[in-house]
Amino acid sequence: MALLERVGTLLRANLNDLVDRAEDPEKMLKQVILDMENQLMQVKTQVAIGLADQHLLERRSAENRGKEAEWIRKAELAVAKQQDDLARIAIERSIEARKLAESFDQQVGDQRTQVENLKSALRGLDAKLTEARATSEVLMAKHRRAKTLGDAAEARSGLNGNASSSVWDRMNRKVDRAEAVGQAKSEMAAGDGIEERFAALEKADEIDRLLAALKGRSAA
Repeated sequence: MALLERVGTLLRANLNDLVDRAEDPEKMLKQVILDMENQLMQVKTQVAIGLADQHLLERRSAENRGKEAEWIRKAELAVAKQQDDLARIAIERSIEARKLAESFDQQVGDQRTQVENLKSALRGLDAKLTEARATSEVLMAKHRRAKTLGDAAEARSGLNGNASSSVWDRMNRKVDRAEAVGQAKSEMAAGDGIEERFAALEKADEIDRLLAALKGRSAA
């Protein structure tokens, strides 16, 4: 997912290194924080959409489980009335509903994984943004102080930029950055590989088996 890749890039960003390389550190820090805020909003939106899709899939699964039970009830009624043709149709419908429910169950599992990945990215980015906001002023203050000291030293002794570089080196050693990577991708692959004729035979066999079971229960 491109969104998670962008979030991962932001999570790996080392503010101290960025400040060190930037021509305009203050402008760069403001842009990084703005990018984090924008990505945070996008991830929040995707989490909400993902949860909505998950709930929809769960409802579809439950609906088909209900249909399966209802068709079984109708099959039992048909057997009790000695209507085997209707019983067979009802059993076939129950099998179709069950398979749909199983398919939705699989999709629910995949969706939950995706939502958890998004939530993990959201937590990581939120923590990184909080950290960036808290440390940006410190880094900028150090940057301004280093520049001031460098300018003063150069004015006094005619030195080059070595003093400023020395201050930056000390700043880089003091500022610790914690890396957090929240990127996960889930892949979904499905395939049946069952030939249509064998599928039809298996369905007919299952219908006969369930019909026989219903007749057995009815006779009992």
